[in-house]
Amino acid sequence: RNVRKLRCGIVLLKQWNTVHTAWLFNNCVAKACTKKHSALVNTNMQCTRLSDNVAYGLTMSFRWFADTMFAKRYGHRAVVLETVAGVPGMVAGMWQHLRSLRKMQPDDRGWIKTLLDEAENERMHLMIFIEIAKPNWFERLLILFAQFVFWHFYFVLYVLFPKTAHRMVGYFEDQAVVSYTQYLEEIDSGRIENITAPQIAIDYYNLIPNARLREVVKAVRADEQGHAEVNHNMADQLS
Repeated sequence: RNVRKLRCGIVLLKQWNTVHTAWLFNNCVAKACTKKHSALVNTNMQCTRLSDNVAYGLTMSFRWFADTMFAKRYGHRAVVLETVAGVPGMVAGMWQHLRSLRKMQPDDRGWIKTLLDEAENERMHLMIFIEIAKPNWFERLLILFAQFVFWHFYFVLYVLFPKTAHRMVGYFEDQAVVSYTQYLEEIDSGRIENITAPQIAIDYYNLIPNARLREVVKAVRADEQGHAEVNHNMADQLS
């Protein structure tokens, strides 16, 4: 039993260091939000559950792909990843909708609206970063391919293993927080120009008229923190 606890502690420490060190020790402006998210991460990093480890492994595989393809081109990374991020909420919301119809029962948990709202929010992130990054034809083709593949993958995963699917999205969003924090660091250091925010972002987030890219990234990061909490909580409810 002691050996099992020791192994569990080692796995948890590795996961913590890999996923969250960059985020927790960077200069996040929203300290209250950071503390709330950190507490949630402590609660949900369950090393004893196979489904959580599978979800974590899938997440880090996608993370490796994004790092390899885009490195520090955070605007272009956001365009492709937000395309993928808009899929889970739509797939899960649609499945929960059909489940309610099939069982002839109301959605007492309120998951349908929550998930569809998440999908819409991620779609708006994509619209915003398209204005910022101006993807070329290759990246647009990559967007189509990524969406096609991930839609089918996530649909099968959600139908068969909904808990794993929600946990994976929670980890996805944790990684999005890491990426957007790194994006902010690049802006603050001057390595990425703090350009004027696109009008679509100003309207969507009700920003001041002369808002800059930094304010947009902070707002998007806050959305991702919220999505992480929601999906981790849904995975917990399915345990």
